Amino acid sequence: MSSGRGTLRIYLGAAPGVGKTYAMLNEAHRRRERGTDVVIGFVEAHGRAKTAALTRDLEAVPRRTLAYRDATFEEMDLDAVLARRPAVALVDELAHTNVPGSRNAKRWQDVQELLEAGINVLSTVNVQHLESLNDVVQTITGVPQRETVPDEVVRSADQVELADLTPEALRRRMAHGNIYAPDKVDAALGNYFRVGNLTALRELALLWLAGKVDDQLDRYRAEHGIASTWETRERVVVAVTGGAEGDTLIRRAARIAARNTAADLLAVHVTSADGLTGADPANLARQRALVESLGGTYHQIVGDDVPRALLDFARAENATQLVLGASRRGRLAQLLSPGIGVTTTARSGSIDVHMVTHERAGRGRSRLPRLSAGLRPRRRLAGLALALLLLPVVTAALKLADGALNLTSDVLVYLLAVVGVALVGGMWPALAAAVVASLLLNYYFTPPTGTFTVAERNNVLALLAFVAVAAMVSAVVDLAARRSSQAARASAEAEMLSTLSGDVLRGESALPALLDRVREIFGMASAALLERAPDGSWVCVASSGPSPCDRPEEGDVDVPVGDDLALVLRGRPLAGEDRRLLSAFGAQAAVALRQRRLTDAVAEAEPLAEADRTRTALLAAVSHDLRSPLASAKAAVSALRSAEMSLDPVEGAELLATADESLDRLSRLVDNLLDLSRLQAGALAVLPQPMGLEDVLPTVLDDLGPAGQKVELRLPIELPEVTADPGLLERILANVIANAVRHSPPDRPPLVSASALADRVEVRVVDRGPGVPETDWEHIFVPFQRLGDHDNSTGVGLGLALARGLAEAMGGTLVPENTPGGGLTMVLSLPAVPAAAVTR
Repeated sequence: MSSGRGTLRIYLGAAPGVGKTYAMLNEAHRRRERGTDVVIGFVEAHGRAKTAALTRDLEAVPRRTLAYRDATFEEMDLDAVLARRPAVALVDELAHTNVPGSRNAKRWQDVQELLEAGINVLSTVNVQHLESLNDVVQTITGVPQRETVPDEVVRSADQVELADLTPEALRRRMAHGNIYAPDKVDAALGNYFRVGNLTALRELALLWLAGKVDDQLDRYRAEHGIASTWETRERVVVAVTGGAEGDTLIRRAARIAARNTAADLLAVHVTSADGLTGADPANLARQRALVESLGGTYHQIVGDDVPRALLDFARAENATQLVLGASRRGRLAQLLSPGIGVTTTARSGSIDVHMVTHERAGRGRSRLPRLSAGLRPRRRLAGLALALLLLPVVTAALKLADGALNLTSDVLVYLLAVVGVALVGGMWPALAAAVVASLLLNYYFTPPTGTFTVAERNNVLALLAFVAVAAMVSAVVDLAARRSSQAARASAEAEMLSTLSGDVLRGESALPALLDRVREIFGMASAALLERAPDGSWVCVASSGPSPCDRPEEGDVDVPVGDDLALVLRGRPLAGEDRRLLSAFGAQAAVALRQRRLTDAVAEAEPLAEADRTRTALLAAVSHDLRSPLASAKAAVSALRSAEMSLDPVEGAELLATADESLDRLSRLVDNLLDLSRLQAGALAVLPQPMGLEDVLPTVLDDLGPAGQKVELRLPIELPEVTADPGLLERILANVIANAVRHSPPDRPPLVSASALADRVEVRVVDRGPGVPETDWEHIFVPFQRLGDHDNSTGVGLGLALARGLAEAMGGTLVPENTPGGGLTMVLSLPAVPAAAVTR
């Protein structure tokens, strides 16, 4: 065996019963036949004969027995497997939670230790146990998964193999009894193993595994320096610039991707490396939402060479097609430079490039801001003032030093003065200063002095060079100043938009918070989001600040948001660059409004849906459970009253007993329905007081009749009192114990035990019946549900639902646990009376 890290092979399944463990055991047999040392660390056959048969010829490390809460459990003996040091260890159910007292909390942590020891591991896991898919599976199946394994653990496996079955084949296996015991088949087929559930779980497993394969492929291509595109799957990249044509390009790219099954759509926007962009943030925000609504993803990358940046991104994503918009530049500009589209196509190699025309193609693009746009007028005036002050001072100083410096030194001193003017006032004051400085140099320091004539050609060249250098330096300084100002603004805009995104993600309060932030950032008195009503009038749907506008024309700033919304501000007019940023806020305000309305709609629909589900279930379940006892009682009473039937005393007594039993069932059903309705309405009175369990349990067992006398009772002598309502506690115990009696075999009656744990008292009601799968535990507490009839004798799922509700009303809990050896344990936890408060 290698002394390095072991390898991990995982068999991934969409649901229980697809054959993960069976495939793992087959692989173990193949390896053993090749002479590999294989042992079973932990394999659970779940009563499946064919799976168990494959374990018989394999060496198994004895399991470790642990005691927990008055019960014993078996776990993998990690130390024994490490001491045995096989070449391959089989460890089933990777997401399993170990019993408290084990070295690690999770079995996947045990597997990590085996791998670190150089032991190769074969393991299994279902897709519902992957951490990233846990909530998705719960939404699909309605069953929460408490045991999970981090995705990274499974992704880091050396091999992941899918154990796959079609939903129909899996349901046939279930119906034939190859997965669950026969008494659980009907419930499983009607709940978790529905065709829709299994189809969705299978798709999740396939997609997750496809992502794992993509990661492996990307790693392989990176390790081997493969830059060319491998067309394993269609990936369509669309380049967006933030222009109005972006919507057309995205929809076109989506149609291209839709022609290929499982194709990916990626939108990418290239930002220049200096962080400055002329893109409209409102357009980008809208186009991002459009891409995501079409099932694609949005990406933003940085690069000065746009064609190279696009192609580098496309090759990194293994894209097969690239969608670009036709150039917006005019014909003359296209003659002078090939443009992004032509350059990208020429460099694309194996990537197909689609040039999509649009309504703005060839119309030219907006001109760049003027050179003077970077600095405020105040700074330019300051630059002119500095030139008027500095040039005379420099001239006077140089005249005082006349004879000590030559013309070259004089030129450099004036050049420094011009650069200083450029730093303060920008290009135009510096150019003016350069012209004036050249005249001063000519008049005072260039022979013949005192005139504007130049005697030597070299001096003419020096003066011209001075003017040229001064102009270029001034231009560079001015450009740097403008870029610095623009970068500062871009940084501020980015920070604002980032904060804006955080506000929107907060949920219902996002819209008021967003309008507050708009008002604060732009220094406005009020901000309002107006919506056009069907009759053409405007309605204010949200506002911030006093006296918000009721119509767009009332505000100082009006930013349209789509066809029916407008963001209106009152306070002062805004500059053009501020309106551009405000457009992004308007787009996010529309998203926040839509999100709030969707949330409100869901909140309004959920009670109606829940009421409809409850009503449907109630009609389906109660109709049967009311009819059965009524029919029995009616038949018994009719027989007793019939003059045509001659009944002896024994037969009459049996009919009276039948009628009495049927009416008792009906009475219990009605009582439970009334109590449950009171509990849900909050009208059930709860009067907790200190009491002992020994005062209630005998009464409950007596009321159960002969079946109750067989229940085994184990109460410690020093058991603390509990704080509970005596009547409600009696109802809880009666329902739970009756449920246990119903499902326990005649020769193995239920067990009722109690123990103190910290400030709680736990009552355990253990039945020895077939039990309920852990995935279905929560269903047995849902009213009007039938899950293998694992409920009290009323049969409509009210007993345990009512018992849990009553327990929670008294500050307690009622939860299920697995019973070692089969069956189900219901654990009732109640607050214990503090020792100092007990008076006897």
